[in-house]
Amino acid sequence: MTPREIFDRLDAQHPGADTELHFRNAFELLAATMLSAQCTDARVNQVTPALFARYPDARALAAATPDELEPLIQSTGFFRVKARNLQAMAAELVARHGGRVPADMDALTALPGVGRKTANVVLGHALGVPGWPVDRHVLRVAARIGLIHTDDAVIAERQLCALLPASRWTRASDALILHGRRVCKPKPLCDSCHIRTGCAYFTSLGAKAARPRTATRPATPGTKRRRTPRKS
Repeated sequence: MTPREIFDRLDAQHPGADTELHFRNAFELLAATMLSAQCTDARVNQVTPALFARYPDARALAAATPDELEPLIQSTGFFRVKARNLQAMAAELVARHGGRVPADMDALTALPGVGRKTANVVLGHALGVPGWPVDRHVLRVAARIGLIHTDDAVIAERQLCALLPASRWTRASDALILHGRRVCKPKPLCDSCHIRTGCAYFTSLGAKAARPRTATRPATPGTKRRRTPRKS
């Protein structure tokens, strides 16, 4: 099965795949994605309505203090670091970009608390610039399928982008993420997977099941079997 066929099947299994973060503009998506680190999208979606009601744009958020932000985002975890990063990110947007979110990878990753994954989410979903966000789900699922052979997110992004035209990158990432959340979990639900016939992990399971077991010769009665010490 070719990479395109794999992603065609993922599209069919997860129709309408998209980010599950709620947002109305690029600024809101940038802040929400920063909050989603080590936190579920569902939890972030519970927090952001009150946050954006109080701080609707970069200028308002830049004028806040971390102490004011912390109670609003506490349930997302690591809230002190996130509060500092949110305020600093907004201040940089105001100082360098007139309060607008730049449609440029280098400019986005120069902002405090913004890495390539967050930048790609914002570029692809809010600014119309193709990007392939790589998170833990993408790394796990793509490696299991056999599309990548690395656990480095930057290398994985480059390898995955080479498999499809740029117009499909964002949606393909969304499909991998949803597949990782719903089907290809840490303990995968292979019976529910539409791409198992093209998956290296599923193929390896079949090979293991078909492999004959080596018979163990029983010990001679009255003798003790020697044990081989395990390597530590």
